[in-house]
Amino acid sequence: MLGGYAGKILWVDLTTRQWRTEVVTEEMARKWIGGSGWAAAIVPKMVPASADPLGPENILGFFTGPLTGTMVPSSGRHSVAGKSPLTGIWGEASVGGSWGKALKHAGYDALILTGQATEPVYLWINEETVEIRPAGSLWGLDTYEIEEAVREQTHPKAEVCSIGPAGERLARIAGLFTDGREGRAAARCGLGAIAGSKKVKAIAVYGQKNPPLVHKEELLKRIKAALPAIKERTKGLANFGTAGLVIPCEQLGDFPVKNWSLGSWEEGAQKISGVQMAEKFLTGRFHCAGCPIGCGRRIAINQSRYAGVNGGGPEYETLGVFGGACLIDDLEAICYANELCNRYGIDTIDAGNLVAFSIEAFEKGVISKQDTGGRELKWGDPDTLIGLIKEMGEGQGFGAVLAEGFPALAKRYGDAVKEMGIAVKGLSFPAHEPRAYNSIAVGYATANRGACHLEAFSHTFERNVSMPDLGINQPLDRFASEGKGMMVAQAQNLMMVFDSIAACKFLLFGGVTPTIISEWLSLATGVEWNKVDLLKCGERIFNQKRLFNIHCGISRKDDTLPERILKQPRGSGGAATNLPPLEAMLDEYYSFRGWDANGIPTEAKLRELGLM
Repeated sequence: MLGGYAGKILWVDLTTRQWRTEVVTEEMARKWIGGSGWAAAIVPKMVPASADPLGPENILGFFTGPLTGTMVPSSGRHSVAGKSPLTGIWGEASVGGSWGKALKHAGYDALILTGQATEPVYLWINEETVEIRPAGSLWGLDTYEIEEAVREQTHPKAEVCSIGPAGERLARIAGLFTDGREGRAAARCGLGAIAGSKKVKAIAVYGQKNPPLVHKEELLKRIKAALPAIKERTKGLANFGTAGLVIPCEQLGDFPVKNWSLGSWEEGAQKISGVQMAEKFLTGRFHCAGCPIGCGRRIAINQSRYAGVNGGGPEYETLGVFGGACLIDDLEAICYANELCNRYGIDTIDAGNLVAFSIEAFEKGVISKQDTGGRELKWGDPDTLIGLIKEMGEGQGFGAVLAEGFPALAKRYGDAVKEMGIAVKGLSFPAHEPRAYNSIAVGYATANRGACHLEAFSHTFERNVSMPDLGINQPLDRFASEGKGMMVAQAQNLMMVFDSIAACKFLLFGGVTPTIISEWLSLATGVEWNKVDLLKCGERIFNQKRLFNIHCGISRKDDTLPERILKQPRGSGGAATNLPPLEAMLDEYYSFRGWDANGIPTEAKLRELGLM
């Protein structure tokens, strides 16, 4: 058996209530690595482009990597994938925590759900035992409540992945959540609605099978040598979590303000920063499995109208879209809204952008009190944010409309969404600004799941990370455009590798390079890798996802950004005047990718990658 891998993929047919296993081969490992790569290999093969994302033809896959659950630092991650109910194209979300490690230790590299159950169920996977159990009594529980309830019925140390009430109602911004109150989330693309459509409330896993490592002692030696630098270089994340990015990002102009229309919000950013969270509400920090950094924040609010908040604190993205995008500087209210989203099981990034859109649309008369049930939507108003989130989570009022996401809103409100809905391919922006880093513009436009900073993570190379393995010997000028198309493509290939092995991308800040990853992967699996082969594999994975999207109708016409981002300078802050020259960068990107002018991979490129 290959090292690193558990050696089996678990297939569960919810319609027939049968399950089977598939042996992991060296060919699968070499061509697709694991994790996100296996998602790219399996989803297009199983799901027709015409499939209804909420129908039985869609699948929901959970994919660990060969390094998940091993001693490799920050390798407690897995990917979830299927056709997105929100966007109708490639849907994928990566999540940390401990659930992926538990699946691996139960003896499986991946779990793939097919078909649909006729009544609510949950899965209990305990090594050789796979059970589909009734979940009628669990239906309606939130994602904090269900962990304890499922553990009582399975094992006290079981790791639980679940949907909340929003996923049960098939809200298209619903995600899948793990780790109970710590609120680790595979939130993007509405994948929780797929689970809801299959009537799967939760998946509990437990096992004690450590994956074999071919050269264990040498791997341990290499890891011990790398750990001091990783810990030293990521101290900021350890101290303040991703919330520590709020102030520096606002200063650089890399922060959403008033639905992405303004450039600065200095006083507001100070009030919702990671420093403020640490001083007022922090009770501890938590680590995803195998992580030496520990960027997770545990918080509690014991007084005020928001008393009772107790769990994972808001991440940078949430602070950006709940705070800056909505002009809300009440940190307690944001923490409460974040916990509501975690409990309901909805994506905070989409939720915050949808609220910001709604406030602007209300202000401009596109949305009226008749739409909102008499509610007045106001900038800087915590009650507007919290009220709409409650409605989204509970499927009531105007919030039920918002929970369908920007594609549905575009059908309802037309050009207003094109003007004020800040999204790409139907997926709303994370809290990083393309006018602050030109590479983000290319990354958002071409990311396979829609607007996503993590498919390229390229702005790190325009700020404080160098990568000689990619020819980036020092951080690049963020406002330059030449070479950015090529850089983004290379960065996307590298990120496919991270999501396939699967490890946290914050390792970049710790100095982990493709060369180091190839060494770790070779020692763990016994399959020889080098950085060239690894990045070529990343390129194959990215192109395979692009092919799925092309079959769904995606082309250059969709690789674009809202006009607000391309044509309206922000006017203040650290990126006051820059507008990203997207079309020129896109031409360079397509050329480097080996795609034609319409964004379609050429036959020569597909043959080169073994995709024909």
